[in-house]
Amino acid sequence: MRRGVFARASELQDLKIEEQVVLRARSYGAVATSRPIFAGRTAAALHRLPLVVDDGRLHVCSSENRPGSASDVVRHRGDLGADDITEIDGIACTSLVRTVADVARWESRESAVSVADAGLRAMAWTPPGTYDLVKAEMFRESAIDALDVSPRGRSRGRRVLEFADGRAQRPGESISRIRLDELGFASPSLQVAVDGPRGKTYWLDFGLDQANAWGEFDGKVKYRELADASERSSREIVEAEKRREDWIRGTTGRTVVRWGWEHIGDAAALGRRLAAFGVRPGPRS
Repeated sequence: MRRGVFARASELQDLKIEEQVVLRARSYGAVATSRPIFAGRTAAALHRLPLVVDDGRLHVCSSENRPGSASDVVRHRGDLGADDITEIDGIACTSLVRTVADVARWESRESAVSVADAGLRAMAWTPPGTYDLVKAEMFRESAIDALDVSPRGRSRGRRVLEFADGRAQRPGESISRIRLDELGFASPSLQVAVDGPRGKTYWLDFGLDQANAWGEFDGKVKYRELADASERSSREIVEAEKRREDWIRGTTGRTVVRWGWEHIGDAAALGRRLAAFGVRPGPRS
């Protein structure tokens, strides 16, 4: 992992991106001459927020008088207040609010919105479907205030934070929201409840209300989680999802469109997918 720090390769193969980043952070902390304070996407991984990409570099915060970093460590100059620092499993990093603000300033829109959505969700979402708007707005305002530590990326960070919504469950949904916005769709309803048979409640990822349609982001992780939670086979999960979709379509009269990672690489790809089902953006109010 680093000079003098080792891990078994067999134990690394199935780690998620975030888990790999945390392991690298631990390895660096074990050999650093002074205790690092991790920031940005590295702090996001420590807070268990999702990462869209990982370029192999660690991000740390330090004061202006600190020396340079190793080639795989990005050192961000700046002062941290006591409220900006926390400790997670023995590792020092920026607080959740400061982390979300920094990622919003430093990273791509896709990465930043995914982290901001997850940060809001951690603060304001209670399963299966309660979103505390007051808590969400308090966290959002705190993160916006945290942008004032530096003019770098402040305007971009504010746009990210104003766009963020903790009702998005996964990065695929966060990026889908970006693509829908780029296509000209009005802000979709998120995690919409539809009454199912025998007292069930079905949750839809997106309500595309102007187009009278529902949208569902299908990633492999979603089906794996459904299978693990219910102890059913993948085939049983797919069959149950088909029955669920038939019910929703039949009872609401709306088109249901599913898409995956291959459709959200850019807005045009998602636009083609939606258009194939006759779903197009209407005029924004």
